[in-house]
Amino acid sequence: MGLLDGTLAGIRPADAAAMALARERQDRLTKPPGSLGVLEDIGVRLAGAAAACPPPMPGPAALAIFAADHGVHAQGVTPWPQEVTAQMVANFLAGGAVANAFAAQVGATVTVVDVGVAADLPAAPGLVSRKIARGTADLSRGPAMTADQAVAAVEAGITVGLDLVARGAGCLLTGDMGIANTTASAALICAFTGSDPERATGAGTGVDAAGLARKVGVVRRALEVNGLTGGAPGPVDPVRVLAAVGGLEHAAIAGFVLAAAASRVPVILDGVIAGAAALAAAALAPDCVGYCVAGHRSAEPGHAVALRHLGLRPLVELDLRLGEGTGALLAYPLVGAAARVLREVATFDSAGVTDKNAAGTEHAGGVIGEGAAGVTGADSAAGAVPPG
Repeated sequence: MGLLDGTLAGIRPADAAAMALARERQDRLTKPPGSLGVLEDIGVRLAGAAAACPPPMPGPAALAIFAADHGVHAQGVTPWPQEVTAQMVANFLAGGAVANAFAAQVGATVTVVDVGVAADLPAAPGLVSRKIARGTADLSRGPAMTADQAVAAVEAGITVGLDLVARGAGCLLTGDMGIANTTASAALICAFTGSDPERATGAGTGVDAAGLARKVGVVRRALEVNGLTGGAPGPVDPVRVLAAVGGLEHAAIAGFVLAAAASRVPVILDGVIAGAAALAAAALAPDCVGYCVAGHRSAEPGHAVALRHLGLRPLVELDLRLGEGTGALLAYPLVGAAARVLREVATFDSAGVTDKNAAGTEHAGGVIGEGAAGVTGADSAAGAVPPG
């Protein structure tokens, strides 16, 4: 059995019993039920991923930035020269990118993975070489990759994810670098969701109106030439779709997501590139979505399409469109906070606070919520998990 097949066989659904316990516990904590909104949903998701309630703290965090180039760059879909991909890899390794600053802020490690940069990169600390090819072919003229290349890229992502977990990572974060990769992302999103290219294609790194129209046309042509048109898709071969219109970094990120699910650790998705890759991962193993957290919603329109299809709600919406893992890094503290609520906040019973639902009346000082003071569970304050 190959690495991909073995990984797929090892993915189990998020644990329903742990999720039920987490929902029940949320309702007994010293706060009104539902008052923490999406964070409560994330806590439940973390419990399901770990098969434990309360879930472990999701850390340490490990960001992997998968880098690759794209043959579709020749179609003028971005104003940035292709050599910027290799230059930005050097910037990541030197610690000078936004992703590095955000990673330092949250204590995440940064690993850069060359899966398809169209240049020879010198060995450097923090760089992992898994180069499958020197970029993809032009997806608007035929398949971007062979099926074998797509599988190799997926398996490269699996290997990186499994290695980071083996080294102690308790939460994986996706990152990417590849000039022209929003074009491939739009094509993947259309292929997996049936969306029209006009709805799924955005300005990327800053094309003007004429450039955006050209980019939409390139995505439409790519779908047509690769036989991926025709509305909402039925059953598809995810590897064929990845090979036809994806990038090597998309395939690797899909494998990275699969590795997280097989290891029962959460994976925080970044922007539109990660969203497109997650669609491929979900097509390969639907249960992997239970291990995914949407870090943010990108300004790229296709990202909202992908998240809706995956059923994921983003934690942050700041009009980000940088990539690199920046949105996932910003969301990481919120994911930790969601776990900490289940681990450290007292229940009404343990804190000696009257639950209005249990007594039929509200707490004497009003409903426990924003602005409530003086309620401290002794066991919570000591840093222990309150008894259930």
